[in-house]
Amino acid sequence: MTRSARFLKRSVALGAIALAALSLQPGAASAATEPAPSGGTPGTRVVGGVPAAQGEFPFMVRLSMGCGGALYRQDIVLTAAHCVSGSGNNTSITATAGVVDLQSSGAIKVKSTKVLQAPGYDGNGKDWALIKLARPINLPTLRTTTDGRYDQGDFTVAGWGATREGGGQQRYLRKATVPFVDTPTCQQAYGSTYIPGEEICAGIMSTGGVDTCQGDSGGPMFRKDDAGAWVQVGITSWGEGCARPGKPGVYTRVSAFSQDIAEAADQL
Repeated sequence: MTRSARFLKRSVALGAIALAALSLQPGAASAATEPAPSGGTPGTRVVGGVPAAQGEFPFMVRLSMGCGGALYRQDIVLTAAHCVSGSGNNTSITATAGVVDLQSSGAIKVKSTKVLQAPGYDGNGKDWALIKLARPINLPTLRTTTDGRYDQGDFTVAGWGATREGGGQQRYLRKATVPFVDTPTCQQAYGSTYIPGEEICAGIMSTGGVDTCQGDSGGPMFRKDDAGAWVQVGITSWGEGCARPGKPGVYTRVSAFSQDIAEAADQL
């Protein structure tokens, strides 16, 4: 059985994007319309997460096909390969940046010009892609790890994805902390479907309850480096359901592809 037949990719089906867009309209009855974080008590939370503050993660990007991403360079977004349909010229994607509230008048919106999907991507592993933007976005970028030194510990994930398995997309950016899950434990959870050299797992094995979910695909998993700066270690990829006990989230291991990503960015 292929991975796509058994496990839910954490992107959003096209039909769900239309429903999500409707839910983001003013006055719509949806968990997506919880009040903006301003010191009050938040409403529905993203699979154990909380609202992110404006400017907390300036590198975060929302992509119009229903995925997340991060500014790799000011004119290039790093996302998941399964979020795009292939490589080549592509002007159909809109990147939204600079805000936690997708309805904010301050949102920066830039169209894509090209897409590069990871060479050799076949739905299993190698789940990374780059999107070239029509113009640079003047915001901080997210540095990617170049080795495995930061591939453990507690990680931060963020996105506009569902607050629960099967839920709708969100208006406000949310964040959560997920602990590293070692390779033997992840292999026990997913068997041969998990690719240790290319993927990294994170989540609370015993209880679940904290995880990325549908619509968070392509978004970064990151942590502080030794100097206290954010560094990206993962790309939200897949998992069995969302926040289930014993079923951690699976992320593209950025350290395994950092050189390939850098070389691809130079050619994009």
